[in-house]
Amino acid sequence: MTTLHSKRHAAEYGRSYVLITAAHNEASFIEATISSVVSQTILPQRWVIVSDGSTDNTDEIIQSYASRHSFIRLLRLNREQGRSFGSKVAAVNSGCSLLKELAFNFIGNVDADVTMPPNYFESIIASFENDPQLGIAAGFIYEQQNGRFQSRWSNRVASVPHAAQLVRRECFEAIGGYAVLPYGGEDWYAQVVANMNGWGTKAIPNLKVFHHRRTGHAANLLRDRFRLGRLDYSLGSDPAFEFLKCLLRVVERPFFCGAAIRLAGFAWSSLRKEERPVSSQFMSFLRTQQRTRISSGIQRLTVPGMKSISQQTQSASSSSRVSEDM
Repeated sequence: MTTLHSKRHAAEYGRSYVLITAAHNEASFIEATISSVVSQTILPQRWVIVSDGSTDNTDEIIQSYASRHSFIRLLRLNREQGRSFGSKVAAVNSGCSLLKELAFNFIGNVDADVTMPPNYFESIIASFENDPQLGIAAGFIYEQQNGRFQSRWSNRVASVPHAAQLVRRECFEAIGGYAVLPYGGEDWYAQVVANMNGWGTKAIPNLKVFHHRRTGHAANLLRDRFRLGRLDYSLGSDPAFEFLKCLLRVVERPFFCGAAIRLAGFAWSSLRKEERPVSSQFMSFLRTQQRTRISSGIQRLTVPGMKSISQQTQSASSSSRVSEDM
């Protein structure tokens, strides 16, 4: 059990962190998320949970834990109903207002529908300690498939999920926090800007983040895939990279058509010549990253000479990682 003494000890050695969570009608999941954070081997110095216009009993659940744990703060915001990527990021940024007076080393986001093992944040902090240039880190996302949690197909070391991540404070200040973007993708944007500023980013395979929200129906999935295509275009993804990424994702639900719809969303925005919310420098840097990954993937698949079965397996695995960091 983590004590107040151990929390002070962690802060003394530069291991203090703060968390922000945006929650909109999350009564079905938020208690499990809170229990997961409360059980961490190193507790956050402060955790601001923003109730973003919730109309269920999300607020009551949060407040019941806040009354027992002094590091938890409830911030209530009122807005129009409905889920929105922009409002979620705005809620997270609002939560930052309750952190200004604190001295901390890392700031993190935790979605309101995930759980983590008790050593999750301690392990991520250890990764930061081992790599002074590491700016953003998180675990791999696990979702329920066939009655058990399995690693999400799109998990990659190069792609840091937003669901339960930590950001070194200096890196967070360098990237200017999380940006409000029309189609989402604030985690991807933050990661690229961090790289532009010389910070490393990575997802840690042996750290698990359990995502509990059930995936929507096929129609919702198709709408989401179309949005993702428009998101890819809006951030300046290279067209050749986009095609290869969609080709590699034909195995994701909804099979085949999901990848085609995503590519269609990208093409739709391209044909409309939609204005991008990113700078030309950002787009150039991103495309250079993507072309480098394409080249690296091709090189891994075209090594001359006979390969062992183990080498062939590693090359096949490598080809799946040529896809984009989302």
